[in-house]
Amino acid sequence: MLKVTERLAGQDDAQVFLTLPYEERKKFRLRTILDNGQEIGLQLDRQGVLRGGDCLRAEDGTVIQVRAGDEAVSSVVCDDPLTMAKASYHLGNRHVPLQINKGRLCYQQDHVLDDMVRHLGLSVKHEIAPFEPESGAYHEHGDHHHHHD
Repeated sequence: MLKVTERLAGQDDAQVFLTLPYEERKKFRLRTILDNGQEIGLQLDRQGVLRGGDCLRAEDGTVIQVRAGDEAVSSVVCDDPLTMAKASYHLGNRHVPLQINKGRLCYQQDHVLDDMVRHLGLSVKHEIAPFEPESGAYHEHGDHHHHHD
């Protein structure tokens, strides 16, 4: 098993790829399989969620690029910024990981959240797609910098 312990900054010469859903990209210790079928063990420091495009280095020097894997998401599309802001507010108030794009919100499928969003007057579409939620106000480039003074 290949051991992976290092995050790389700005590296884009990946030799292999690792496709993971969001829940697995949040883990710092993980035994998983590269896209080429090779088994690896992640033993990373706690620097935040792995993002699509992030690169890692294995102990043997192999550079691995992370990809956001397809998963079940709820997608909301709306041209009205106020309605989208209300939906974002209510989802954020529940600490829901939320992917925000122009005129579109995505979150991991949840029928309770779907009902809430529909109650706000929006339509919800279920999709299988990569999920790349916002890192949050206290994160910079995936790193957690939340300080209590």
